[in-house]
Amino acid sequence: MNTAPVCDLHELESIQLNTISENGKRFYTDDAGEIKYPSVTTVTGLLNREHIKLWRERVGAEEANKITKKATTRGTKFHQHVEDYLRREKEEIIFENVLQEGMFKAVQPVLDEIIPIALEAPLYSNELRMAGRVDCVGLWENELSIIDFKSSAKLKKEYMAKPWYIQMTAYAIMVEELTGHAVDNITAIVGVEGMNTFQIFEAQPQDYVDELYQLREQYKNLYGV
Repeated sequence: MNTAPVCDLHELESIQLNTISENGKRFYTDDAGEIKYPSVTTVTGLLNREHIKLWRERVGAEEANKITKKATTRGTKFHQHVEDYLRREKEEIIFENVLQEGMFKAVQPVLDEIIPIALEAPLYSNELRMAGRVDCVGLWENELSIIDFKSSAKLKKEYMAKPWYIQMTAYAIMVEELTGHAVDNITAIVGVEGMNTFQIFEAQPQDYVDELYQLREQYKNLYGV
């Protein structure tokens, strides 16, 4: 990296960023006004934009909104359960229903293999001019990894993980830029609702750097930022 590290891995959670929305797009800013970067998920959302548009037209706006709301709620709860478990700050995890409990308990043995370093840490890159919040920076199979926790109503196929890989590659670049530590691995752990099972998708960030930069350029050409 061309810039000096600004913090250690264990200090990533202390980074202060604010979120704002403009025209339906999320941006991250800092108090000094030096940063105003689009979120990683806003940029990587370009990958599925046309697919989502066609899907909404096919099922109708009302049904699409219902499905999206359910998926968002499921994902938020799953993330919270995983974070609470990894932080080891609560005596027990409280579930609202058996689906939540089953999905979490399916991935619990995998979570026990993670050594978390930073959870829900705000990250940014002056090189990429992007920012975001990473689920987990930690050790996975003895490698420094970006770990993303996903939930799904059905099993995923490998090709479906590509947007996740690009998203996690952005976080990997941010971690290296901010700390000087190179990330070895990007891993998505998916809890599947109602099936009491999980999936793991793994890759190396260097394999998706070019596609990330192409997507960032595409976003800049579309929106001027």
